[in-house]
Amino acid sequence: MRIIPVASGKGGVGKSLVSANLGVALAQAGQKVVLADLDLGASNLHLVLGHQSPKAGLGTFLSDTKIDFSQALIETDLPNLRFIPGDTEVPGMANLKVSQRRSLVKQLLSLKDSTDILILDLGAGTHQFILDFFLLSGQGIIVTSPAVTAVLNAYVFLKNAVFRLMYTVFTKGTPAFNYIDQVRKGGSGPQRLYIPKVLPEIKNIDPQAYEKFTTRLHLLRPRLITNMIDNPKDAEVAVKIRRSCEEYLNLKLEHLGVIYRDSVQDTSLAARLPITVYKPQSILSQAIYRIADKILETPADEFLDDRAIELSFQEAGIEAVQDFESKMEYVEDLLHSGTLTTGDLIETIKTQQLELTKLKKENNFLKMKLSKAMKQGFRP
Repeated sequence: MRIIPVASGKGGVGKSLVSANLGVALAQAGQKVVLADLDLGASNLHLVLGHQSPKAGLGTFLSDTKIDFSQALIETDLPNLRFIPGDTEVPGMANLKVSQRRSLVKQLLSLKDSTDILILDLGAGTHQFILDFFLLSGQGIIVTSPAVTAVLNAYVFLKNAVFRLMYTVFTKGTPAFNYIDQVRKGGSGPQRLYIPKVLPEIKNIDPQAYEKFTTRLHLLRPRLITNMIDNPKDAEVAVKIRRSCEEYLNLKLEHLGVIYRDSVQDTSLAARLPITVYKPQSILSQAIYRIADKILETPADEFLDDRAIELSFQEAGIEAVQDFESKMEYVEDLLHSGTLTTGDLIETIKTQQLELTKLKKENNFLKMKLSKAMKQGFRP
């Protein structure tokens, strides 16, 4: 069973949209898919799938020992796709106890005999629960948007994942664990916690821990999806994340592809259908299918070499240009057919201009903070 955790550094980047529609696309390709909503504090994946609010979900199972896990597993109307809803009705579900986490992992892994692919839709942010489930697989997906805060938070998420891995590998009380803990608590600044800086010291004081960690780190190969882009230039943010991951984390990052912002997604939500079902020929749906094909083309636990990783970023850039051209042709067709009026187009442009103005203000604010931090000796 292939496990695909889907995470994001911040909310609002379309993580659940990607999870749900990727599940649909893989199921349509003949894979037996289970889609689990692990955003336990704000479960809403059922809305993207078009399901009613579940009577019982993971929260019910985890809070009531008499409930069998199979009761949380729901058959959907789509062949090959099953769904495990989260739960926002049970208080405290966003902060599971260690015993509850272990129980949940055990039950999810028990699906291996009847499941080809298990997709875990994780909550946004860097809570320990989220990081642990992201690390269940070496090929988790991180979803971001071109917004500066989303890009920054995607990198921060991956950085936290790497250091969470470090803490789980280093046994408490060992020289490596004590060194990392001391540096983290020493108040000497986050720049001291970059992997290339700490690994040589760990290798020197605890060679066994060093070998164990570097082996595990090599098996961590997260994949990036840039969602909600508006033009090909937006796709370039992926290169920045990749560069930071390689320079500061010794982490290889593969690019799975780009997805354009599409207002038809709102219509599909209102129709209570995933967009890959509601409008499979849309630019957004085709991007999802393309990503699903890439996942199926790469065998589980097979990693791309440096050349293939470079090609994945180049390919994503080409796809961004091609999809943009297709999007413009689609708009022209709508204008000519009368489906989209000139007034609609003007209103759309105005809305995008407002969004751009907001993003520019956000960008300037972050640049100001970054400049101030660098003057104080902080490195990004």
